This record gives sequence, structure tokens and C-alpha cells, in this order.
Amino acid sequence: MKAPLYDIKGLSKGDTTLGKAFSKAVRKDLIKRAVLAEQSRERQPYGSDPLAGQRTSAKYIGRRGIRGSMMNKEMSRMKRITGSGYLRWKARAIPGVVKGRKAHPPKAEKNWVMKINKKERILALLSAVSSTADRKLVEGRGHKIEGVKHIPLVVEDKLQEVKKNKDVYELLKALGLEDELNRCSVSKIRAGIGKLRGRRKIMRKGPLIVVSEDKGISKAAGNIPGVDVAITSALTVSMLAPGTDPGRLTIWTKSAAEAVDKLAA
Repeated sequence: MKAPLYDIKGLSKGDTTLGKAFSKAVRKDLIKRAVLAEQSRERQPYGSDPLAGQRTSAKYIGRRGIRGSMMNKEMSRMKRITGSGYLRWKARAIPGVVKGRKAHPPKAEKNWVMKINKKERILALLSAVSSTADRKLVEGRGHKIEGVKHIPLVVEDKLQEVKKNKDVYELLKALGLEDELNRCSVSKIRAGIGKLRGRRKIMRKGPLIVVSEDKGISKAAGNIPGVDVAITSALTVSMLAPGTDPGRLTIWTKSAAEAVDKLAA
């Protein structure tokens, strides 16, 4: 597959050849499985206190002739508070009663990690890389690419050395992504109680810049809404297919495209 090569000014400077990684079949089932496996590793274990609802003196005594025995009391046989006072014979420490324990509470020791085979993960990554070269999939994700002449976008390696936010923004505009940047600049207020839990706004996913070496581009592009920067050595399926949906608009440097192609060899 051939693609035009752009310089850091957004001008075409010839063609470059993309390897087999960009022509693999798009396996949406593998992509979804790999993304869920990656998300499961980021999940924080949670659980209730193992002693919640059991810090009580309540007990069940069913033998006759013993002080506090519950025999012949005409009440259900369960743990109750004995002695005197307004809490006498109140049921505690069992599920289904006031201030009792939960029957099946969430446990912090539960392992949420989903496993995926190494070859399946690599195939899912290659499939996600290939989806970035499919114009229909990229448009299907909602990216505004009417002004983009060719998908995928490949830029020379000097992009890795850009250190100014203004230069990155001008390059994206020159590549025909002005409508896409405007789309990502609009945030949405989240519905529900999540507004109170540190995730008030929903930001849209925009272009992903993939480089082989970070020489300042991550700081330069980090303040542009929706734009992310990834290094090929740490590239994941979640970056290329956020929310398990393949076809993210991706800008590759020439060396990054060559490095990804080595996985398909």
C-alpha cells in the first residue's frame, strides 16, 4: 500500500510504502476482546469491610435452662441481642435484618483481570492498525475527514522534534483536520451522578499521533483537545480503538509505520 508522505508544513514530498500491517483483515471481535482485557488491568479492586454488620454481641442460644436461652420464645431462631434494655431480642449479624451483614458483598480479593493470548493480542493490535487505513471505519467513528485527501496520514520524522503547540496545531490544519479539531473542542456535561465524582465533562477522541521516539511532541500536542500521542513501543489496542470501536484517525510518522510493520513480519 502506498501513501503520500507529508512534511511538518503539511506539504506532500513524495510517496511512502506501507507494509502488511496496514492491509490486515479487521477483526472486530479480537479488537473488542483485547480492549476489554486492557481495561480490566486498570480496574481498581473494591470491596466492603469483611466485618461490616458483624460487630455485635448478638448470638443464638437454643439450649434449655440457660440464661438468655431463646427456646419457647415464639420468635424465629436467629442471632439476637440478649440482656436488658430496648435492644433486647433485636436480631443482628445475619442478612435480611436491620444493621445485619450483606449476604454476598463485593470482595476486594476478587481478580478482575481478563486474560488474552499473546498471539491474539498481537493480531488484535495489527487489526486495529489496519483499521486506521480504512476510510469508512474512520468516518464511522465520527471523525470529520472531508478535507483529508488520503487515509492514513504519514508525516516525516521531524514531527517527533516539534516542541511548540502552535506548530502542531498548524500542521493539523494543513493536513485538513480543522473541522476535526473543532469537533473535539466541544465538551459535553456528563449525565448522572458521575458529575460529582471527578468526571464532569465528556471529551471527544480526536487524532492520535504515533511516533517511534518522543523528542518533545508529547508536550507540544498534549494541550490540544482530543489529540493524543503514543510511542510504538507502548502502543495499545485501546489507543487505536477507543471504546472497542476500530478506525481512530491516526497520524503516523514514517519510522513509526515501519516499526509497527515489524510485528506483522
